[in-house]
Amino acid sequence: MNPQKLDSKILDEILDKMIQTVDSSKGEIFQIGEQSRQQYESLVEELEDIKNQVSTVIDEGDKLEVSTRQARNRLAQVSKHFKQYSEEEIREAYEKAHKLQVELSMIQQHEKQLRVRRDDLERRLLSFQEIIERSETLVSQITVVLNYLNRDLRQVGLLLEDAQQKQDFGLRIIEAQEEERKRVSREIHDGPAQMLANVMMRSELIERIFRERGAEEGFNEIRTLRKNVRNALYEVRRIIYDLRPMALDDLGLIPTLRKYLHTIEEYDGSTKITFQSVGCLSDKRLPPRFEVALFRLAQEAVTNALKHAEATEISVKVEVVEELITMVIKDNGKGFNIKDVKMNKDKKSFGIIGMKERVELLEGKITINSKKGLGTFIMIKVPLSVGNS
Repeated sequence: MNPQKLDSKILDEILDKMIQTVDSSKGEIFQIGEQSRQQYESLVEELEDIKNQVSTVIDEGDKLEVSTRQARNRLAQVSKHFKQYSEEEIREAYEKAHKLQVELSMIQQHEKQLRVRRDDLERRLLSFQEIIERSETLVSQITVVLNYLNRDLRQVGLLLEDAQQKQDFGLRIIEAQEEERKRVSREIHDGPAQMLANVMMRSELIERIFRERGAEEGFNEIRTLRKNVRNALYEVRRIIYDLRPMALDDLGLIPTLRKYLHTIEEYDGSTKITFQSVGCLSDKRLPPRFEVALFRLAQEAVTNALKHAEATEISVKVEVVEELITMVIKDNGKGFNIKDVKMNKDKKSFGIIGMKERVELLEGKITINSKKGLGTFIMIKVPLSVGNS
């Protein structure tokens, strides 16, 4: 079974929907909390008013109870000595005691209703307070979840995308190796192999030319043969140089890079390439893997500038400061959008991924800035201590 490719776009879509749902839930919970807070504040005001009413009713009840007690005493005295009082005085004492008793009962009932309302408000306030505290806790927890979704899971998406790119890059490496083998095979077949076959054929004719046409014709044929051998040797050296410059082993990075850029400039004919080296790198050698990696990085950047960017000016600068080597490649080409390159799995994108892979192996950093119509700027920084460790 073939392993399925990781699709970071699908993951991003799922993640966006999750974030939208969670964010919407956060908004709803926050709204519930705010509504509960408003109702809580309203109930607090109502409770304060009820408490004031209870206090007022209690005061009125106390006063009314004193008056009622006095009226009852007056009625009891009149009833006991009713012969001493007129019928009007007896009726007034009775009506006053009855009226005050009714008022006292009403105010006591009102007090009881107010107390029930007060207790109900206090219970509701406790309930709303729990809702508010719970909603605040949920909003806080959801905020943490949103931060996790936006930051940590986004990072997972980037890691998956990077893994996808590395998987594709690995496949491209295999394809590139096969293409490179075909290219080298074709170049050897069409170049040195054909020339050497021609040399073999011409060498067989030399002896007959000497016998039939004389020494002069024979020497001319030898000169032609020597020229063909020289051309074949040149082609073999060119192919070897493309595979790995031998000067890199003999002379080091800076001289080889300078010679390579000069050769490319002469071969292209329409692009001006400048090279500058700063520091003491020319006086010492780097570990082989450093020199090969930095040379290939410069080679890839310059090739991209020539083939894809159609640049007319390219500058390469290598600078060594203490234990840090910095290489800057700039061109005035047509530039590109890095996001578009990541989305399109073309040769340019895999070239950039390959450069990043090489820099990561050296524990360095690569910065690529490019805009359409404004050229490309590439900065590579590599700590030399890695190579010397």
